[in-house]
Amino acid sequence: MSAAWTVVPSTPEEIEAVARHCRKLVTQRALLAAGVAVVPIPGLDWVTDVGVLVKVIPRINDAFGLTPEQIERLAPDRRVVVYKAISAGGGLLIGRLVTRELVLQVLRLVGVRLTAQQAAKYVPLAGQAVSAALTFSALKFVCEQHIRQCMEVARQLQLPAPAETVERAA
Repeated sequence: MSAAWTVVPSTPEEIEAVARHCRKLVTQRALLAAGVAVVPIPGLDWVTDVGVLVKVIPRINDAFGLTPEQIERLAPDRRVVVYKAISAGGGLLIGRLVTRELVLQVLRLVGVRLTAQQAAKYVPLAGQAVSAALTFSALKFVCEQHIRQCMEVARQLQLPAPAETVERAA
């Protein structure tokens, strides 16, 4: 997490720019994990996948201004918007402390891919390439879903808060 004060991107252009930055970061880290997946040591790829996600997801949250600390600094009406958007969008990793256990819960969503990756690893050469490809795609999938959820929360924050809407109507 950065020590700098990060705010939620406030325009559609800023949201897209943050998303592009996060996707680039995810691609770099997924390539690293795919490289590790080629090594035929049982369990090393799982440890790497979890480690990558435990580091990347908080960086995505930080870039969108959606770490627990950043959300707490929002005005109360804005916090309500964030929490409603998170619960409506199923954002398991937004605004939460990202732990190994939470990442494992999310990885169960792509469990079939990772199980296939483990099995493929033991087929010489071609299996290792398949394992690397599955690792890359699984990490990209999980992170892309998270980026999209963060983008949606950021878009919701651009809308007027419910209290402001009531005041304008009066």
